[in-house]
Amino acid sequence: MTELTHPLTPDWVSPPGDTIADRIEELGWSQRELAERLGYTTKHVSMLINGRAPITEETAVRLERVLGSTVRFWLEREAQYRDSLIKQEQISLLSEQADWLKVLPTSDMIAYGWIQKFTNKGLQVAECLRFFGVATVEAWRLRYANAGAAFRSSETFAKDGAAVGAWLRQGEVKAAELSCEPFDQKKFKAVLKELRSLTNESDPAVFVPTLIRKCGEAGVAVVFEPAPKKCPVSGAARWLNKRKALIQLSLRHRSNDHLWFSFFHEAGHIALHSKSSSFIDIDGSGLDDEKEKEADRFARDILIPPRDAQRLYEIGRSAAAVEAFSKEIGIAPGIVVGRMQKEGLLPWSHLNGLKTRYELKRRS
Repeated sequence: MTELTHPLTPDWVSPPGDTIADRIEELGWSQRELAERLGYTTKHVSMLINGRAPITEETAVRLERVLGSTVRFWLEREAQYRDSLIKQEQISLLSEQADWLKVLPTSDMIAYGWIQKFTNKGLQVAECLRFFGVATVEAWRLRYANAGAAFRSSETFAKDGAAVGAWLRQGEVKAAELSCEPFDQKKFKAVLKELRSLTNESDPAVFVPTLIRKCGEAGVAVVFEPAPKKCPVSGAARWLNKRKALIQLSLRHRSNDHLWFSFFHEAGHIALHSKSSSFIDIDGSGLDDEKEKEADRFARDILIPPRDAQRLYEIGRSAAAVEAFSKEIGIAPGIVVGRMQKEGLLPWSHLNGLKTRYELKRRS
């Protein structure tokens, strides 16, 4: 990624006095002559030029009369200078907290385009604070360092809290960019049945926009974002507010059986469970919870309805038989293979060629 520099926080700050000095040089005046024309002492003029004395409203009026331009110009020049001084001071203070960057998955956040890269440590800390939408590192610790505390998840989360918190935050950022209708539970359940047919589409460039659009019409934002290192998540489901839910998928599993099951599992949490609950699915967590089981059943039954699932024990192990069955029930063969493997009807090594491997590109 190309390194960027911050346009508002240069390493140097130009006081309004530079403009005054340039102007009197053009006019061929000394500081003494300017002092006489302004009605100030030479000491005060020297302080104005060196930035040690501020340009007040009265001074701006006098500068307008003597050097030209406008009162507004001189006051804005002063305001910009003071603003730059404050920012420079803050960046210097933030550089003292650069160790925080080691806690975050900073390299992945930069690589994924979540944040810009800066060589100045203070600017990098400021950029990360901007990403998280917090003013201080202390505020980040309160809200994101243990973000999993608000989720139904296993203790596995604790050791990866900062990375998972960053991933969750990126979901919030991207969801804010998606236009959604107010959540409608009935409509959302109907949409999910429609989306089942998208499992037959092998090109993410086709099914992802449709998935996002249709869910948005029912009040659910769907976000695909890669997981940074030490973030072993497959998906998350939560409510951003009472009118908008979020399903976030990590792209961790790229085969169609995993991805679609993860999507419908998270959708099950949104469709079935309270708006006060949040869920995050962490690989290897071993979380055995009734709501997780409900979400599993919801996903399983949408993808292969119970009346059809009974026939899985009868179709045999051949690729041709699986493909014929899949076509009959309108679902991708890879999903049938995944279900049969899960239930022990096929070895994990068998018929994986029927699964589709996605190369999902991040949305800009």
